[in-house]
Amino acid sequence: MNEAIEVVGIGVGPANLSLAALLHPFPEVQCRFFERRDGFQWHPGLMLPNAALQVSYLKDLVSLVDPTSRFSFLSFLSAKERLYSFINAGFSQVLRREFNEYLCWVASQLPMLTFGADVEAVSAGNDEFVIETSIGVQRSRQLVIATGPLPSIPRSALPHVGNTVFHASQYLDRNVQIAGRDVVIVGGGQTGAEVLLHILSDAEGLPACVHWLSTRENFLPLDQTPFTNELFTPAYADYFFKLAPDKRHRLLAGQKLASDGISPSLLEALYRRLYELRYLENSPCKWQLCPGRELEEISRSGNGWRITSRHEDSDECESTRANVVVLCTGYAHQLPACLEPIRHRISWESRSFCVNADYSLVWDGPHNSKIYVQNAAKAHRGIADPNLSLIAWRSARIANGIAGRQLYRIDAPESFVVWDAIAAETSSAQKRTALDPIEARW
Repeated sequence: MNEAIEVVGIGVGPANLSLAALLHPFPEVQCRFFERRDGFQWHPGLMLPNAALQVSYLKDLVSLVDPTSRFSFLSFLSAKERLYSFINAGFSQVLRREFNEYLCWVASQLPMLTFGADVEAVSAGNDEFVIETSIGVQRSRQLVIATGPLPSIPRSALPHVGNTVFHASQYLDRNVQIAGRDVVIVGGGQTGAEVLLHILSDAEGLPACVHWLSTRENFLPLDQTPFTNELFTPAYADYFFKLAPDKRHRLLAGQKLASDGISPSLLEALYRRLYELRYLENSPCKWQLCPGRELEEISRSGNGWRITSRHEDSDECESTRANVVVLCTGYAHQLPACLEPIRHRISWESRSFCVNADYSLVWDGPHNSKIYVQNAAKAHRGIADPNLSLIAWRSARIANGIAGRQLYRIDAPESFVVWDAIAAETSSAQKRTALDPIEARW
């Protein structure tokens, strides 16, 4: 760790795992990735048995920029001698458990990954970064930050977070007894639906009652139609980047269900489970699915909790009691604490840092000392940024920037949709029309 290398990655989730896999064939690009956890983990607290990806398995770590890579999902299936069986199974969506197994398989083959090493501070010299870790100091000319977003906890819940009030990311880790108890689930997206279905299918016993609260007007499906999926392409990401901040913000608000809706298959499975409980099993378990509710307060009530919400249509307050509260309230990105020593040198736009076209941060350091970010440019790159869809393309773009040459082709293929304003007719076409009045009339 005495010599400066080309790049250090901070955090090893799918994003930096993709980058490491794409850099692996180029040993001349010296790199090292640090992760505080002892091994690779991908949302372990939400690895529910039937949870599935919301994107195609072809949108793996590498395939969209290098379909011949040894680190593709198909290569994983082949190496595990299950490719034929996978095809015969006819999965419409890959189970998250199997995709996690694939990610761990890739991680096990990449020697540049260092687990159990916490990055404590990053400082900047004239031409390099000094990365202080729990296992020593590493110097690097460039950085890639992929520490991921942190759980978003409603303000009213913060004082009570513990064994029975917790974020969904800790759902399986808590191992809370559900049978015969009252449960409130806050958040009406994919995670809320997955948790509810798991609770209602628990072999150890059903809850006495479960409430599912959502600010949305209904429990709405993910929009997976073809033209909506054009939002998850390099062409749209490049178009989105060129827009003014206010226009990007407006578009993100209107595109929410393109990335944050519930898989239609999950909605069907959940509805069928409710049907079984009510009509076929005559279950004593009660439930209330409550859209259009805004969480107002969580307070102590005896040995449990009182949850107060506001009905957005009537503006009236409602309350219910619970023994367990699961917060399926999403995530928020923050600059990692290790970058605090150079935070003042980074440019900010509103509450987000400014990002260049190559996914590097705008900062006052040397031009050849770049700080790249993964999964942190949604405000600049659109709804696909925190999604798996563009993970290989983004990593390839960053890899090219790190190497200073084209390691991978990243040209955006032509979209079926014309996103940019259509250019005016060329002057030659205008002259031709002027000389042909009959054609001009038509």
